Amino acid sequence: MDLIRSHRSEIRRSLHGPAWHGPALMELLADVSPKEAHARVVADAHTIAEIAEHALAWIEEVTRRLGGASAGTPVRGDWPEQKDQSAKAWEARIDSLRVAGEELDALLSTLPAERLLDVVVTSEPDVPDGGGVRFTVMLQGLAQHNAYHGGQVALLKKALRAGNAWT
Repeated sequence: MDLIRSHRSEIRRSLHGPAWHGPALMELLADVSPKEAHARVVADAHTIAEIAEHALAWIEEVTRRLGGASAGTPVRGDWPEQKDQSAKAWEARIDSLRVAGEELDALLSTLPAERLLDVVVTSEPDVPDGGGVRFTVMLQGLAQHNAYHGGQVALLKKALRAGNAWT
């Protein structure tokens, strides 16, 4: 299997499954209600909605970088504020996450394999923005990022459904 197909597969499985470690991020989010999405299980921990938006922001940022942009904070922000907590906004967030994954996959399908060895350009050398690594490392990191936050969602769902919400 070539490296581009491998990266595409890893990222798709981290989002949609089947993942070796268990349910993928989108599988975990599929049955989360808007109320659960915005419930705070621990006073200073992120909500499921915040985690979903954070994952979305970084998928979009990786896509932007693959398109030639310098590394930076995602356009949405690293941890965007959740102003709209309606059911419609939650459904739109999930759909945006799906679409962002599809857009990244489409871009990767056209990426020449030699670009994987290119280094992500950083505009500010002293700022920890994920620049200075090869694209192949960035793509591995995105799959790991999705899996990590999927694990958080799984734990938050379990706590919420056991009646352990903070608010």
